[in-house]
Amino acid sequence: MQITWVVQGGLDFTKKGRPMYVTIPDKQTIESSIAPLVSVTPKTTEARLKPGDYLYFEGDDVAWLYQVTSGVVRLARLLLDGRRQVIAFGYPGDIIGFPADGLHHTDCESLTDARLQPFRRTHLESGEGDPVLHAALLRATLREISAMQDHFMMLGRKSATEKLASFLCVLTERVGEDLGAYRQINLPMSRSDIADFLGLTTETISRTFTQLRKRKIIAIDNNHSIIIQRPTALLNLSVGDRDSYQRLD
Repeated sequence: MQITWVVQGGLDFTKKGRPMYVTIPDKQTIESSIAPLVSVTPKTTEARLKPGDYLYFEGDDVAWLYQVTSGVVRLARLLLDGRRQVIAFGYPGDIIGFPADGLHHTDCESLTDARLQPFRRTHLESGEGDPVLHAALLRATLREISAMQDHFMMLGRKSATEKLASFLCVLTERVGEDLGAYRQINLPMSRSDIADFLGLTTETISRTFTQLRKRKIIAIDNNHSIIIQRPTALLNLSVGDRDSYQRLD
């Protein structure tokens, strides 16, 4: 695998955030992921990945943090028996690669053509030279901790329908596009990726998609394109509304 590096100018991003977790959907969560991230650091380089390329592997030394500028990446870990847990998805504006004892604690694989802007790890550890960037990275770290806590609650307490509905709600808010009276989202990840992210089986994910489609809450254009037809019903399902469950039977 070869990563292409492209020289860029000074940094002035319009988005910042953490990798995508399934959090409780709300306006504050969405707004915090699009606040500006500004750096006075001079010219640096941008990583370009093709689908299937790895940016780093679990256990690699952390020299850089990365902000996704385009495309989508997947962060995942493997258990000793080969089972996989998808930890998060990185979308434009997200910052990935935070160290655990100086090492990467996940693999990072690109799901699409992607570009990522690197920041030296030293900017996280010290404000010398760029205190604004240092403070922004610290805030991003704290937001990631908070988001992971919400995600763990979702994994432990929500039903399969609530999990998938929450996942689709978050994506609709972050990257949904208007399609007439509806909203459309692109899913670059596979059904098995979604299953491993939500702690479910691929069969359960497929069955729940079918249930949502039959109730006309969503329409499935193809495996990678979902149309949200009834966003209020989807949101109600994500928070465990019992009336929505009865209508979904």
